[in-house]
Amino acid sequence: MTTIVIPDHLKPSDGRFGSGPTKVRPEQVAALAAARELGTSHRQPPVKDVVRRIRTGLAELFSLPNGFVVSLGNGGTTAFWDAAIFCLIQERSQHLSFGEFSGRFATLAARAPWLKEPSVIKSEPGSHPLPRAEAGVDAYALTHNETSTGVRMDIRRPDGADPGSLVLVDATSAAGALPAAPAEFDVYYFAPQKVFGADGGLWLALLSPAALARIDEIAASGRYIPEFLSLKVAVENSVKDQTLNTPAVSTLVLLATQVDWLLERGGVGWAVSRTTRSAEILYSWAEKSGYATPFVSDPAMRSPVVGTIDFTDAVNADAVAGVLRENGIVDTESYRKLGRNQLRVGLFPAIEPDDVAALTACIDYVAERLVLVHDGTYHHHEHEQPEHARQQPARHPVHRFSVCPKDA
Repeated sequence: MTTIVIPDHLKPSDGRFGSGPTKVRPEQVAALAAARELGTSHRQPPVKDVVRRIRTGLAELFSLPNGFVVSLGNGGTTAFWDAAIFCLIQERSQHLSFGEFSGRFATLAARAPWLKEPSVIKSEPGSHPLPRAEAGVDAYALTHNETSTGVRMDIRRPDGADPGSLVLVDATSAAGALPAAPAEFDVYYFAPQKVFGADGGLWLALLSPAALARIDEIAASGRYIPEFLSLKVAVENSVKDQTLNTPAVSTLVLLATQVDWLLERGGVGWAVSRTTRSAEILYSWAEKSGYATPFVSDPAMRSPVVGTIDFTDAVNADAVAGVLRENGIVDTESYRKLGRNQLRVGLFPAIEPDDVAALTACIDYVAERLVLVHDGTYHHHEHEQPEHARQQPARHPVHRFSVCPKDA
């Protein structure tokens, strides 16, 4: 345990900044505590009513055209990748790989013996590549927001793609907080433990008429498809407002409550403005810092829902995250496989922008003291507070300092 104690007046009102699972609002927990659906059959009302509420709410949230189906199933995004390999890719897919999760889908597709070797377009973490039309590719796998690196990309169909090819979008950390036009995708799939503040173990997918036709075509082709991974079975159950296997009803209640909350506040447009505000606070702080900088160098690629901030060698990000955790500010650690001296901060709609500003003040407070204790290598300078800090209550002052080498 460290002896660094962050003053209460600096701390955020809620110290949860995880990138998934992320903050669950107290109102969601209260709705769960009052839910009479717990402990009842998932194939009968009222649980089916909760599923219907989720499906109709998501159709409204994403402004889905007629013919789209909101489907759901057990297992989370990883299970959906396997389902897509069985049920959506006919012969060959193209994958954009620019982080842990976008790369993982490509790896799984390459292992499927009934598919041709996928086309994989890579870029270094911190950036994203662009899809390109290729003859023979019948499914383009895009990622709206790479959770491991804090990179977002706009979703557009690749020009010149073969007629009938599908666009599959992993939207797990983006759905509900980044704009996506239904005309640009055929499958937009995600899990509920990010923007929707629920627990994992469930996947949701927005399926276009073309995707539904592909699912039916492959199901009728004779390809072996495990029932648990059959999207045809999932769709047939979804339109009945149920899942093949018993779902976690608590997850459904948390999800339904969050969908209602987003719709009541203006939907995706409201969520975008809120997360954008939080991202502006975090990134502007890092850009003005003497020891921190945004990991994603291109502002157009910086995620508004998952912020990644690199530190100079003078400040150990893991040590900062550890002290924050000891003070009740949790889940700011970088993605473990990225291996950078970095913090990763969830900026989802449930997180208050004021709390993001308070977090930056706490990071400064901890980093300054860690450098003093371990190195004695900093010069402390007070600067005028940035605009976002001046707009916060007095309990959220932002301390500025720069770090210099010992022999500077």
